[in-house]
Amino acid sequence: MSKLLILDGGMSRELLRLGAELKQPEWSALALINSPEIVRQVHDEFIAAGSDAITTNSYALVPFHIGEERFSAEGAALIARAGQLARDAADACKDRKILVAGSLPPIFGSYEPQNFDPSRVQDYLKVLVANLDPYVDVWLGETLSLIAEGEAVRIAVAETGKPFWISFTLADDAAQRNGASPKLRSGETVEDAAQWAASSGAEALLFNCSKPEVMREAVDAAGQVFKSGGSALRIGVYANAFEGEQGESAANEGLHATRDDLNDDAYSRFACSWVDAGATMVGGCCGIGAGHIHQLKRSLMHAVEAASDI
Repeated sequence: MSKLLILDGGMSRELLRLGAELKQPEWSALALINSPEIVRQVHDEFIAAGSDAITTNSYALVPFHIGEERFSAEGAALIARAGQLARDAADACKDRKILVAGSLPPIFGSYEPQNFDPSRVQDYLKVLVANLDPYVDVWLGETLSLIAEGEAVRIAVAETGKPFWISFTLADDAAQRNGASPKLRSGETVEDAAQWAASSGAEALLFNCSKPEVMREAVDAAGQVFKSGGSALRIGVYANAFEGEQGESAANEGLHATRDDLNDDAYSRFACSWVDAGATMVGGCCGIGAGHIHQLKRSLMHAVEAASDI
């Protein structure tokens, strides 16, 4: 098994917990504008909790959130600020190497594959890539709802020479949680996404911002594709803690409630099941905080140690 890589958790709820103001439409971008020191504090807390990789707070730095005018006038500087804050936090850790993953979000809205515009996507991605590039170790296209969004990320980062990870968000309605074949929010199958990933040059395929209950089936399906094709891609998972159905509204419309039942121990049990299924990269998305990351790292390390003693 590849060495386990512990990812960080969701940025926005930790910003709120530490006192940052978040409101729509800017959402987590507002903290970069008004309280960047709290963004840095979130990075520091995830590293202290055990994260081996932290993600830049660039998810909302797109016109969908900050508007076309602000993106044109301030986008480059805010993106660079997001990269610098993550890089400084990573470099401040002296006991181990911390990777900085450059977040490349869905440009036209989370959970909204129908809004993808291939004729415009590179205009925005190139600004993100150019201004994050000095600070990041790896690219992370995340919360992508369709394979074409992954291909757009591949094209955007190709000239940087840095590795890239692609993370898709899964349909997590009742049918999916009851054993239906795992699909992306676009309706495309996980098998098709895995086949694309295996041919894309990506270093890892991940699944994020979906309920924990649907993740293991996706790991199984991707693993079967990679095994049959002889691919060495890593598989990762970072689920959210959203309550209720998410398919009827965009992920960035208002503030979704989070689940009371998904405490640190419960989430770590899910994480252990993903690793059992073949995932080697595990963290959390919306609503999964530093406490969750601390507990899942402890649980996973204990599981690995126990397995090595057998």
